[in-house]
Amino acid sequence: MIPYSLLDLAPVPQGSDVRQAFANSLELAQRAERAGYRRFWLAEHHNMTGIASAATAVLIGHIAGGTSTIRVGAGGIMLPNHSPLQVAEQFGTLASLHGERIDLGLGRAPGTDTATARALRRYFNSADAFPQDVAELLHYFQPAQPGQAVRAVPGAGIEVPVWLLGSSLFSATLAARMGLPFAFASHFAPDALDEALAVYHREFRPSARLREPYAMLAMNVVVADSEAEARRQFTSQQQSFVKLRRGELGLVPPPVDDIESWWTQAEKAGVERALAVSAVGDAEQVRARIAAFVERYRPDELLLTANLHDHAFRLASFDRAAEVMRSL
Repeated sequence: MIPYSLLDLAPVPQGSDVRQAFANSLELAQRAERAGYRRFWLAEHHNMTGIASAATAVLIGHIAGGTSTIRVGAGGIMLPNHSPLQVAEQFGTLASLHGERIDLGLGRAPGTDTATARALRRYFNSADAFPQDVAELLHYFQPAQPGQAVRAVPGAGIEVPVWLLGSSLFSATLAARMGLPFAFASHFAPDALDEALAVYHREFRPSARLREPYAMLAMNVVVADSEAEARRQFTSQQQSFVKLRRGELGLVPPPVDDIESWWTQAEKAGVERALAVSAVGDAEQVRARIAAFVERYRPDELLLTANLHDHAFRLASFDRAAEVMRSL
């Protein structure tokens, strides 16, 4: 059985609020733990009212404190928004509190719009220094040396698994050359998936952190009693995707019965391309879709996600998805 994990954005549905979103995420993590998910990851986004995971390290602490066995981490921390030292201290703190259950995934995108990126970084000069920042961060997790002027406290000497995240050849190449596990954002940007995987495996260099390449691929998964209901629930995520590109930021919308009358043909084509790595339907349909994806790409692990409006349905869908994964 291929390991399966869950990516959450702490979605804030219309009619709800941030406090409830955090309670929902904790309940989802607890259900995921019981259902055999290996990891529960949260992603950093800013200035998006429908996503409440901006203070990602804080929320990871909330989730880890309410669970006991599932790994909890960032998928990911957008490193150009932070100093490497601060990230090392935050995740050194989390690992000190929660032991070996903490993961740190790193991305180089801002996770927001340009104006907010500038507000976050203060002295904005793009993500060009990402490789150097990753190296600096890894250095802070190493045991402190005598006379070392700057150290992460806590952080130095703490084993925090570090992943690189991405949707391009840049991150795949960097992960390979640094000997780090790689997670590809195929759930919303699948265009470079084939080439990125090939580059990662071809150029991988063993490191003290990882002896062989390890690739995790993300997939949107929605499972219901019927294909019609699954596709209806998925319209919440489709609408959010279109509204983001329209510049209409807001809370996660409820599903609609007729998505075809809601979007334009150009918007539909864009969504279908971006969300092509999706398994939406009843259990048998989802099983067939996932099995075909795994057969083609041979991932070491799958990262399942679905940014839906209906929390009760979302819980049930991820339970069903776990049953599907165990049956593969």
